[in-house]
Amino acid sequence: MKSFNVTAVGNLARDPEFASKGDTSYARICLVGNDYAGKDQHGEAREVVTSVWFTAFDSLGEAIAKNARKGDQLIVQAHMRSNNWTDKDGEKKYEHSFVIDTFRFGAPGKIKREELAARRDETEGALETEI
Repeated sequence: MKSFNVTAVGNLARDPEFASKGDTSYARICLVGNDYAGKDQHGEAREVVTSVWFTAFDSLGEAIAKNARKGDQLIVQAHMRSNNWTDKDGEKKYEHSFVIDTFRFGAPGKIKREELAARRDETEGALETEI
């Protein structure tokens, strides 16, 4: 059993970063979301941007890197992994990371919408040429 499971819904802050080390490939993504942060001195609602980094390994990471673009919404199910180590000065360091178990695409971002519109225009142009 994996403790500390999280579900996150956010938009990609940038294109996924895809890399390989030995036999392992992975994609790193940063999801951002806006959260209500109270009202300012004029009574206007304020928002704060929250960003969280996730890692997806092997075929899951490849699928995200190949199909997701900056601005796309992703819905991810992940678990938290603890990364503890001792640095060169003998000081204990504690860190955590979020590892994606599953994901779904949400709403496409601006870049993806433009790519889809361009493909649709190409297809329509090809059909008109055939007629």
